[in-house]
Amino acid sequence: MNTEDISRWQGIAVQYVSELGVKVLAAIAFWIIGRWLIGLVGRMIQSTLGRQKVDATLMRYLGTVIHVTLNILLVIGILGYFGIQTTTFAALFAAAGVAIGLAWSGLLANFAGGVFLIILRPIKVDDFVTVGGITGTVTEIGLFTTSLNTPDNVLTLVGNSKIFGDTIQNFSANPHRRVELKAQLAGAADHAAAMALLKEKIALIPNVLSNPAVDVEILEFNLVGPVLAVRPYCHNDHYWQVYFDTNRTIREALAAAGFPAPMPAQVVIVNQQP
Repeated sequence: MNTEDISRWQGIAVQYVSELGVKVLAAIAFWIIGRWLIGLVGRMIQSTLGRQKVDATLMRYLGTVIHVTLNILLVIGILGYFGIQTTTFAALFAAAGVAIGLAWSGLLANFAGGVFLIILRPIKVDDFVTVGGITGTVTEIGLFTTSLNTPDNVLTLVGNSKIFGDTIQNFSANPHRRVELKAQLAGAADHAAAMALLKEKIALIPNVLSNPAVDVEILEFNLVGPVLAVRPYCHNDHYWQVYFDTNRTIREALAAAGFPAPMPAQVVIVNQQP
């Protein structure tokens, strides 16, 4: 190999190294600028969501998803700048996403349910609810499960997809709640006097609301006599106290006023043949 060939190969090598060096420096610059822009976008989104008073948990997870997605796009862009075919990488990412989605379909459904619960807020912490067939007080709303303390003090976790896909009853959403009870009267009892007495006595029970007033009306009839619907109103926090106190008042007030005890009665007619 003569001197001319060596000089030509040296020139090619220098040119190649120079081009590669420029591309490496450009890739480093792209990475630094891209990371800075990703951070800027993340801060802008967090600031916007913060002004909209979006839940902190949702903000954190949305920020993570956006950060990871933008970083993947940045890497693919840099690889494409070096001339590497990124179609294969995109197909691999898509296939991985489909596989992960199929494997984690239940978790993703719970995640989606949690996001909707946080955004739409049909329930919140400390609400007394029935969700997914479970009744209790909400202690935590997570992105995958919601924690409830049942009335018998059992911590129960319900999947968010089950909550959002089923009927939700929120007993704490309204300012008051109606307690529904019944009072059986004897057929010979003065129902008007009994109704007036119960309205008066039940209105004196602690935590029974004066507005709406206590309802006492005839609900139905059976073989024993008329059945009264007894319906006081109270705040949800006092529901069971009013429930039990009303039951006791019905028993004690009617007995003290001398109303006859309701007893099943049947009329038997005997026909005697002469």
